Amino acid sequence: MDVDATTHKRDAEILAGLGYKQELKRTFTPLEVFGIAFSIIGLLPSIASTIGFALPNGGPGALIWGWAICASMVMAIALALAELSSAAPTSGGLYFWTFKYASPRYRNVLAWIVGYSNTMGNVAGAASVQWGCAVQLMAAASIGSGLTFTPTTGQIYCVYLALLVLAGMVASTASALVARLQGIYATLNVLLCVAIIVALPISTPSEFKNSASYAFTEFPNLSTWPTGFAFILSFLAPLWTIGGFDGPIHISEEVSNARTAVPWAIVSSVGISGLIGWGINVVIAFNMGQDIESIMASPIGQPMATIFFNSFGTKSTLAIWSVVVAVQFTMATSALVSTSRQTFAFSRDGALPLSRYLYRINKYTGTPANCVWAAVFVSMLLGLLAFAGATAINAIFSLAIIGQYLAFMLPVASRLLGGKPWVPGPFSLGKMSIPVAILMIFWSIFSMVIVMFPTTTDPTAQEMNYTVVVGGGWIVLCIVYYYFPVYGGMHWFEGPISNVAPRTESPTETEKASLEMDGK
Repeated sequence: MDVDATTHKRDAEILAGLGYKQELKRTFTPLEVFGIAFSIIGLLPSIASTIGFALPNGGPGALIWGWAICASMVMAIALALAELSSAAPTSGGLYFWTFKYASPRYRNVLAWIVGYSNTMGNVAGAASVQWGCAVQLMAAASIGSGLTFTPTTGQIYCVYLALLVLAGMVASTASALVARLQGIYATLNVLLCVAIIVALPISTPSEFKNSASYAFTEFPNLSTWPTGFAFILSFLAPLWTIGGFDGPIHISEEVSNARTAVPWAIVSSVGISGLIGWGINVVIAFNMGQDIESIMASPIGQPMATIFFNSFGTKSTLAIWSVVVAVQFTMATSALVSTSRQTFAFSRDGALPLSRYLYRINKYTGTPANCVWAAVFVSMLLGLLAFAGATAINAIFSLAIIGQYLAFMLPVASRLLGGKPWVPGPFSLGKMSIPVAILMIFWSIFSMVIVMFPTTTDPTAQEMNYTVVVGGGWIVLCIVYYYFPVYGGMHWFEGPISNVAPRTESPTETEKASLEMDGK
C-alpha cells in the first residue's frame, strides 16, 4: 500500500471514529486546502469590495491601523479553530464540536444554533463576494464608457444572478478539478497583490501621493459618529476581508492528512493574508490622494476602482480591474464549495429543511451538487435586498461576519465551559490554548456588536443597518423552528448522527485513539 493510500485509510478511520463514513473523495492536498482558504479570503478583491466601509470612517489611518488590529485579533480566532479542527476533523466542524463539548443539557440547542448560524454566515459570505464581483464588473463598464454609464440596481442584480449561476456550475464539478483549481486561484491572488504593491507607487501621479505623516496619522471622518467610534466602525472592512478561513474545516473530509493539513491551512492563510493585506493597505494609503469625498462620490461607483483610475488611467485600470474581477469570481466559486460542504454535513444530520434532498452525492461528479444550488438559490434571494437601497444590500457583508463569528465562538466557549475532557490533536497551543480561546470569545462578541451599528448617528430608513433585522430574524426563526410544538427540532434533533455501519471486528489503533479523543 502506497503512502497516499495509507494516509487516506487513516483519515477514513479517524472519520469513522467520529461517527461518519467516508463518502467524499480525499482529493485535496495540504497545499490545495490552504489554497481554498486563501482564495476565499481573496485579498485584493476583498479589500476592493469593502474599502468603502473604511475610507469614510478614518481614511488612511483606518486602512492601516484598523487592518493591523483586526488581523491580529482574527489570528486568535484562527488558532482556536485550528486546535479544534486538529482534534476532530469533520465537515460539520463547528456544530459537531459544539455538541461534543457542550453540557448535555444544552448541547442540542447550541449545536442547532451554531449549525444554522454557520449556514447563514457561509451563504451570506458567498452572496456578498458575488455581489462585490457584480459591482466591480459594472465599475469596469463605467470606466470603459468614459464614465458616461452608471449601472442601475436592476442591471447589477442581473449580472449578480448570472455570476451566481456560473459560480454554481464551477463549484458543482468533480472535487478533483475543484482541488486543482485552488492552486491556480492562490497563485493568481498572490501575483495580483504583488503587482499592485509594486505598480501603484510607480504609476500614481504626484498630486495623488501622500506623505508618511498623512498615511499613518490622519483619520479623516466623513461620518456623524465621533472619530474614535468611526474608526471602530471601519473594522467591518478587515473583518469581512479576512473571513471565510473556516473553508478548510468544511472540506476536511476531502483532505489528505486532515488532522494536520486543516489547522495549518487555517493559520497560514490568516497569517499570510494579514501581512500581505497590511502591505496593500499601506500602499493604498500613500497613493490615493486626500479627497476622500470625491473617491466615494465618483460616478465609477467603486472606491478602489476610482483610486486605480486616478493612478493608472483608463486602459491600465481596465486591464488590472479585469484581473481583480476574475480573482473575485474565483473567490465566489471557492466560497460556494465551502458552503456546500457545510450544508451537506448539516443535512447529513437531518437538521435542515429538505435534508433528504440536500444530503445527496452527485453520481457523476462525486460532490454535493444539490447543496451548491441550494446556496445559489438563497444567495439570489439575499441579493433582492439591493432594491431596498445600498445600506440594505450592505447588510449581507455584516451578516456574513455575524453568522461566522457566532458559529466560531460557541464551540470554543463550549469547550471551555462544557466540562468535557479535552484531548488535542497534532496541532496544539499547549498552555496558550485557554488564553487564546478567551481572547477569541471576547473579540467575537465585540465584532458582532460593532458591525450592527448604522453609518450615521441619526439614520433614515435608507441609512439604517439592516443586519440586526436580517441576522436577528434568521436566528429567531431557527430558534422558533427548534422549539416549535410537535414539529420543532427539539422533538427530533439529536445532534450528529452516526452513519457508520455496526462492525464486529475490533477497531484499529487509529480508531481507538479517535474514540478515546471523543471520550467514548
